Amino acid sequence: MAFVIFVGVLVLLLAILAGYIITIYNGLVSLRNNIDRAWSNIDVLLKQRFDELPKLIKVCEGYMQHEQKTLEAVIKARSMVQNARGAQEKLEAQNMLTDTLRSLFMVVERYPDLKADAVFRNLGSRISEIEDQIADRREFFNDAVNLYNIRIEQFPDVLIARAFNFVRRSLWKIDPAHRQDVEVNFQHT
Repeated sequence: MAFVIFVGVLVLLLAILAGYIITIYNGLVSLRNNIDRAWSNIDVLLKQRFDELPKLIKVCEGYMQHEQKTLEAVIKARSMVQNARGAQEKLEAQNMLTDTLRSLFMVVERYPDLKADAVFRNLGSRISEIEDQIADRREFFNDAVNLYNIRIEQFPDVLIARAFNFVRRSLWKIDPAHRQDVEVNFQHT
């Protein structure tokens, strides 16, 4: 009789332990999938921005012939986004594109006719709206990554995370060079 009780208690403890491990594992899978979903949401907006840029550049080209350097920087950054492979390279390319767009909009300030152009205003407004949405999604992405990284490092989750090869994810960070102010020269050459 004592042996049956011992086996029953042992089976119950193993079932509780298995349930606990499954709960932790499923929670980590959920967090990992939230990161992937957050990145996919960002990716949709990045694609929209990517698709709008040729239209914006086309409108700007006629007005800003002597600002070719700025337009070429935007085109180059767009190309880098298109050719980026891997998460880190994509992040860096997107950060560069954001930077060049910021400098393009600063240069546009010198062109009142361009600023008054309805097509430019609509495209500029659309890209600014997308940029705001991207910023919001980046915050959500970083929150999801942070929560996941914390969970895979906390005890007892760390045991399950290591056993099932859950690895740290990188936060979306801006390259320090992209934090500097963009220099704008208001003199025409």
